[in-house]
Amino acid sequence: MYRFVLIAFILIAASPAQATIDSRSRSTAERPALDVAGSFADQVKAIEADLADGETYSEISQEDRAAVQAALRRIADELASEGSIEALSASEKAAVFNDQELANNILTKAGADSLLVCRREKKVGSHRTTTQCATVAERRRAADQTHDVLRDNALRFQCGDSGCLPRAMPGG
Repeated sequence: MYRFVLIAFILIAASPAQATIDSRSRSTAERPALDVAGSFADQVKAIEADLADGETYSEISQEDRAAVQAALRRIADELASEGSIEALSASEKAAVFNDQELANNILTKAGADSLLVCRREKKVGSHRTTTQCATVAERRRAADQTHDVLRDNALRFQCGDSGCLPRAMPGG
């Protein structure tokens, strides 16, 4: 009996644990940020909370934040004046739809840019790995900055068999 319990325990403990980390669980990719079919007041509260938390839309610019808030105000004004989306005229429905699309597009892009990506990297000259975390937008900016530095260095220096020498710049 003791052997059977011990073998069963070893088999259970040795089996790999099945766990997944769903990075899309907080993503807005599956659902639009603003859906007029749902309760508009609840959605505005959720969007304002996400804008204020500093994580969900951390990469949104001030101009885009203001554009989203203005679109939400315009939608709220239209819905408050008529009571429901069904009571709106065709032109008012089009205006609400356009504001909804504007808010969804800005928030979707900001949400994607704000996604935190972590990688395990080894520092040059070391075998020790560290975790480096940055948002998608931060990684894009770093790659663009590196590309610009490399391009500027290629323009400044002339490399040949004897090494790299500064280029003679016109006017300097």
